[in-house]
Amino acid sequence: MRTAGIIGGIGPESTVDYYRLVIARYRERQRDGSYPQVIVNSIDMHKMLGLIAANESAALTGYLAAEVEKLARAGADFGLLASNTPHMVFDEILRRSSIPLVSIVEATCREAKTMGLKNLGLFGTRFTMQGRFYPEVFSREGIRVVAPGPDEQTYIHDKYLGELVNGIILPETREGLLEIADRMKEREGIEGLILGGTELPLILRDGTGRGIPFLDTTRIHVEAVVERLLA
Repeated sequence: MRTAGIIGGIGPESTVDYYRLVIARYRERQRDGSYPQVIVNSIDMHKMLGLIAANESAALTGYLAAEVEKLARAGADFGLLASNTPHMVFDEILRRSSIPLVSIVEATCREAKTMGLKNLGLFGTRFTMQGRFYPEVFSREGIRVVAPGPDEQTYIHDKYLGELVNGIILPETREGLLEIADRMKEREGIEGLILGGTELPLILRDGTGRGIPFLDTTRIHVEAVVERLLA
């Protein structure tokens, strides 16, 4: 049996969700009563975000690459980063990794292509919404990715780090996020919304909202992981 290695703790709430979802989806697919082998390396989210905020991309890459190697030494056959934001240096980490890595961005792009979507909004941390890693990957398939406006980004980022990563789920925050999706649909003509933060599905679980589909990057990533486990 293959062993999956998860870089978690970024944040803890979504890492718990990943673990549960990997087990549940694996057991749905594998009907022999077995469970998947999973190793979780829960790292320091505060340190990671500090390196990102300071624009220390080389140090960020070094930190995450070293944590991936811990998974490899523990016996993981492949790994994943259970968060969207650190995918800003995914290619650099992959080049330094001794095990294959499953990208949340590439998995989500494949799903969007399958759904026939061409114009998508992107929610996440400020670093994700302002980063180039989602637009660059999606543009290869002719898919446009657009971020919210500056004030909207501030709202999403503050709610994300101030509430969601701490497990705080408020109905008024959910409504605020849906209102931003409404405005982006009207303003940008988005056909769907990428939940580009692994805590966002904790508050936007419906799968759709305001008449557009939500691309739950956590579940999409988990599906790609289970495919690798069963390959």
